[in-house]
Amino acid sequence: MVDTVGAMFTGLVQAVGTVRSAARRGTGMLRLGVATGRWGDAKKAKVGDSVSVTGVCLTVVGRAAWGLEFDVVAETLHKTRLGELGVGDRVNLEHAATAATFLGGHIVQGHVDGVGRVKRVQSGEDWRVWVDVPAGIRRYVVSTGSVCVEGVSLTVAGVTKGGFWAALIPETLSRTTLSRLGVGDAVNVECDVIAKMVERAIKSQVANGKPQVRKKRKG
Repeated sequence: MVDTVGAMFTGLVQAVGTVRSAARRGTGMLRLGVATGRWGDAKKAKVGDSVSVTGVCLTVVGRAAWGLEFDVVAETLHKTRLGELGVGDRVNLEHAATAATFLGGHIVQGHVDGVGRVKRVQSGEDWRVWVDVPAGIRRYVVSTGSVCVEGVSLTVAGVTKGGFWAALIPETLSRTTLSRLGVGDAVNVECDVIAKMVERAIKSQVANGKPQVRKKRKG
């Protein structure tokens, strides 16, 4: 789920911010304040810009000396883990891509498909994490395919009965919040948009009947 439309991200986290405030409003909305530290893009961000906050595309509604503010609507709170955030929690941040952005990850929309749960973590030199995802989105998770976890572009190393596992390199661990994951933690998961588009195209074709294949005339 997303609070803006049309934005695109790469899944390459640009900064890790800290939740400064998380105030509920009468309509079920959450006003989220994120301290952005020395993140340069935050200083240039304008009201109306799109920012991925731990994998969810949100619109900047306010600026302050300490960072940025966002409004999170009830539907987004229902479909993501943003409602669990509290003061002091760390969040991955990425400004929406532009035509000049280097696409080093994969196409990420900030539309969370479901909330997964960390099943196992193997720390150390060969750092791995296992994530179980809702049954309805497991079909989009394929070995060596792309998946976005907490706003981080990852390659699926293997598919499991409940989800997938991925290997994390030191660079990812040092620049994101993924090194803090523990068993049972909730994570925002967005599957590869290309897989979803292919499925939609095939379903549409089946619903409308298979196209007839003309036989080549002899002679």
